[in-house]
Amino acid sequence: MLFLLWLFVLGLISYYLLQNGISRITRTPVWLLWLVMMAPPLIWSGWVLVNGTSKTVPPELVIIPFLVCPFLYWFLVQLGRKKITDETAGQVADSANEPAKPKPPVRPINQEEEASLRDCFPWSIYFLRDLEFRPQAVICRGQLRTNPEAAYQAIRENVERLFGDRFLVVFQNSLSGQPFFAIVPNPSHQSGETPVKTESVTRPFFALALLLITMFTTTLVGARMAGVTEQALQSNPSLLLQGLPYSLALITILGLHESGHYLAAQFYKIRTTLPYFIPIPFFLGTFGAFIQIRSPIPNRRALFDVSIAGPLAGLVATVPLLIWGLDHSTIVPLSDKSGMLNFESFKPNFSLLMTLLSKLTLGGALNAETAIDLHPVAVAGYLGLIVTAFNLMPVGQLDGGHIVHATFGQRASMAIGQVARLCMLLLSFLEQGLLLWAIILFLTPLNDEPALNDVSELDNRRDFLGLLAIGLLLIILLPAPRVLLEWLNV
Repeated sequence: MLFLLWLFVLGLISYYLLQNGISRITRTPVWLLWLVMMAPPLIWSGWVLVNGTSKTVPPELVIIPFLVCPFLYWFLVQLGRKKITDETAGQVADSANEPAKPKPPVRPINQEEEASLRDCFPWSIYFLRDLEFRPQAVICRGQLRTNPEAAYQAIRENVERLFGDRFLVVFQNSLSGQPFFAIVPNPSHQSGETPVKTESVTRPFFALALLLITMFTTTLVGARMAGVTEQALQSNPSLLLQGLPYSLALITILGLHESGHYLAAQFYKIRTTLPYFIPIPFFLGTFGAFIQIRSPIPNRRALFDVSIAGPLAGLVATVPLLIWGLDHSTIVPLSDKSGMLNFESFKPNFSLLMTLLSKLTLGGALNAETAIDLHPVAVAGYLGLIVTAFNLMPVGQLDGGHIVHATFGQRASMAIGQVARLCMLLLSFLEQGLLLWAIILFLTPLNDEPALNDVSELDNRRDFLGLLAIGLLLIILLPAPRVLLEWLNV
């Protein structure tokens, strides 16, 4: 039932994304695109429902839908693709804004301003060859003659001096690898709105209310983990306090993760909301937490720092809490039901890092014939590792997707994301519990929003940290080698 619930939630999210995104550029019915997108998880889910988890999904039933459906999806989008003309461009732009805003001009600048814009590109910095006018942008193509950081800084200052805050200056690489500038209208200037006050963006009372509700739902789940039944809780409500260790540990991990993002964003003066928790009265008590970024990312360096700050901050709390929880857990005999999702008979072999931490903490009591009855704090720490690993997946707008985008560039990050999705799908053959991950990643778009300066590369220190983040993902995700398991007797 839980698997079907996840599938239902994913279906709603994917339909919402299609309805508010792809429907603006194609006449192909949204329900048909949604059906093609959801075909692989629906096929895999049908197999599991009919045959149970004991039988492995046939390779052809996994690989063929995974390869065919993206091509069919692309074909259907192109088949019904709307022809964007000067007359319809404003309508497309209108439907993309919430709430609706005035239509942007067909030509963002007039002929008199065109000469002034050309003067913003000194030949010694960026030799401008031509301007390409689009409904919502002026594409400036030429040849870069200095380092990208200095070029972007100089041209942005020139544009701001001439046009004020009327435009945003975007610096990107083309498909052929040539850097170009895009001068796009600033939405806040277009609508005549003044900058939104920090209080209205952060919404502290709303964030606090979600935190308190999530604390209650996670405490309720934690009490169930501690063995408190509903009948006992109704007769003695004070037993709910037994769920606090799990609740406080999990909220600390999730809160530090999102606070890392928030503080890094504040350092770069990026407008963002406070962390919002997502409470649910069942399962784990929460679907996690998130922040919403409300202004453009200035450069790849800021994108990297904001993205990696969350997993690193969360890990600072996750590892100590996990070790403490494992130390207070109980060793139980190994059974047929032991595995990565059974907290009462947990076997850590599916993860190299979990295997090492479990053996380090429990010592000789943990062997090949035993499993672990996880303490609620250990469950929270284990979930913290899962959250860290999932966010570090190098796909789309996950933290890992941002990291590889900042490290290798946007084009390379999309290729890496596709390889990562395929590897996760193959890895789910070894561990059935990872199939849900593969489905979620398959539904996650590969593209990531570019930074304003998306050309300037990172320094060596950040490149090294990015590789460490990928290494951390691998030691969490990959199973412990058989040789190591035999040597540790786990």
